[in-house]
Amino acid sequence: MDTYTKAKLNNGQCIPYLGLGVYQSPPGEQTQNAIIHALNSGYRHIDTAKLYDNEKDVGIAIRKSGIPREEIFITTKLWNDDHGYDQALQACKKSTESLGTYIDLYLIHFPVEKVRGDSWRALEKLYEDGLCKSIGVSNYTVRHLRELLDQANVTPTANQVEFSPYLFQKELWDFCRENNIQLQAYSPLTRGQKLQDPKLMAIAEKYNKSTAQILIKWCLQHEIVVLPKSINHSRIQQNAQVFDFEINQEDMAQLDNFNENFRTCWDPTGTP
Repeated sequence: MDTYTKAKLNNGQCIPYLGLGVYQSPPGEQTQNAIIHALNSGYRHIDTAKLYDNEKDVGIAIRKSGIPREEIFITTKLWNDDHGYDQALQACKKSTESLGTYIDLYLIHFPVEKVRGDSWRALEKLYEDGLCKSIGVSNYTVRHLRELLDQANVTPTANQVEFSPYLFQKELWDFCRENNIQLQAYSPLTRGQKLQDPKLMAIAEKYNKSTAQILIKWCLQHEIVVLPKSINHSRIQQNAQVFDFEINQEDMAQLDNFNENFRTCWDPTGTP
């Protein structure tokens, strides 16, 4: 597995396992430069959203990079205020305009009550019309996915959720694998809050890697698309240097047991 390794989605499209998340990356040159540096470091997947207010910068950076557009995978998301059939259609078009290019993967950002079904019908229309190459969801629990699968004409290709050894949602991971939905991990580095955990540091020292690299590699070895975010050039580069080693089965099992339902972001569990 190297930086260019991809997972095959259930519609035949391929998605790079390693992506750069740009949540909280400020609009402007700082984010553009971070993306260009990531692309030069081997990343081929950029994850943005309308909420992040930097879709325009993603498009600018990709054009500045000189890398052919078809080699890069762009994910963006439908924000909560844009739910509903007609609103979702318009929101996707606006995101496409902001990016200045087509969307590889369009996700419902959060399972907003009552209107998410109408929004999914809109995403199916966008997919059928070729305006998005793939469609999926984010922050969906098993319950939300079951509801969607019962009514969907198109199975979501992906579900992007907060995921790390400290939030090892095994039931969700198993469900997604059983239904051929690619799981994606945001906040895989716990927003830095667990990087100094002594038991994680002990494993990192064994492999002569950073604790962040261990957390990323854990996701990859579970065949989860992983989206570490950073605008720091050295960290962006270091986060990509995870393809030259393997965590052994014993240490993977130990990492699996780190789970403490630790969340750094919103919890969709109670969303009706």
